[in-house]
Amino acid sequence: MSNINSKSKENSAAVFPEHGPLDENGREILLSVKNVDITFGKKDNAVKAVQNASFDIYKGETFSLVGESGSGKTTVGRAVIRVNPLAGGEILYKGVRISGKIPHALDRKVIRNIQMVFQDPAASLNDRATVDYIISEGLYNFHLYKSKEDRQKKVEKMINEVGLLPEHLTRYPHEFSGGQRQRIGIARAMVMEPELVVADEPISALDVSIRAQVLNLMKKFQREKEITYLFIAHDLSVVRFISDRIGVIYKGRIVEIAEAEELFNYPLHPYTHSLISAIPIPDPKLEKNKVLYTYDPSIHDYSEEEPELVCIGHDHYVYGSKKEIEEYKAVRDKNEPIKSITIDFSGNGNMHETKETTASEDEIKLPPVHDTGSFLYKLLSFFLPIPGLIAAFIFKRINYIRNYKACKKGAIAGLITLGVIIAIFLLLIWLATV
Repeated sequence: MSNINSKSKENSAAVFPEHGPLDENGREILLSVKNVDITFGKKDNAVKAVQNASFDIYKGETFSLVGESGSGKTTVGRAVIRVNPLAGGEILYKGVRISGKIPHALDRKVIRNIQMVFQDPAASLNDRATVDYIISEGLYNFHLYKSKEDRQKKVEKMINEVGLLPEHLTRYPHEFSGGQRQRIGIARAMVMEPELVVADEPISALDVSIRAQVLNLMKKFQREKEITYLFIAHDLSVVRFISDRIGVIYKGRIVEIAEAEELFNYPLHPYTHSLISAIPIPDPKLEKNKVLYTYDPSIHDYSEEEPELVCIGHDHYVYGSKKEIEEYKAVRDKNEPIKSITIDFSGNGNMHETKETTASEDEIKLPPVHDTGSFLYKLLSFFLPIPGLIAAFIFKRINYIRNYKACKKGAIAGLITLGVIIAIFLLLIWLATV
């Protein structure tokens, strides 16, 4: 930490260095949040929204900040873009302090290099401005174009990259769907060619079918433009898909930080355990019998010693007292994945008859990816009803329910049709012999 602080004092000019400081593993630290406190209100009415939060974000990665509503995720994200002032600590970008009072020129550099994608695509866009102006506003403010034609070319290129058409530029935000509006918000951020994007729950207001498209779009920009993300979310299943590392925040405190798979396989802090246990299982029977793990803060005794966020190895940080840290380290050193989801197969709540399982998709037997119930199964079973019935039997045994139903319907329809054809044929033969 001392190296970073000294670096921030050295780089007090109104420019950022080409590269940020390196950690002990040689990774470039793009953003550092150091012992940050954020308070709303004054004196007796003061509320500490964030307390002593610390984490680093490395260049080119997606660092996700997760927690329940009101935990302080968005508050931290807004502090990074200098909207929320700090009551304590500091935020460093490439080793340069960007929190508190900074030169006007440096403030403009922060705006240029750090962009935000907001949660609500409807509220974050100006309904009185055309899409062309919304995307161009940053280009106007920083004069990032040589001529009118150059600006138009940049905007048209960006609108194409987010999956919209140039003719959409003359329209207004209210003329688009939620997913399209979020694409416009992403285009507005990406046209500035930022190095860091704060994505504040960018998919939570979208339909499930649209979420994957927006996430894939963001990953595409990350690959092509080497963009770094601070991804704020509460949906852990989505976070696991998009993140390189994850930080868990509870009531303004960072309680655990680890790589995505490390965190899901070894959720050491009880709060992390409770978040993972709450992930919905897309199987009604399993979800109905799932036993939720509820986090109770009273299990911690911090009366004698102050808890800290400590690395226990494997680049895994956990918040706790010395005694708790020793326990967490002992559990992690066993190198056995922690069972974070419990399924009660008894159906009567008798915990002695429960079966535990990890959070991996294979072990909790999520619906198979290829269980689509495709029309092709119906068609083939219609023309080949006997093989169709055999296929339906096999699909049912391996729990491919949609495919089973498709084969069954097609085979039954095929047998009925075949029966009608045979009956007509026999009737014609009888009529011919009379």
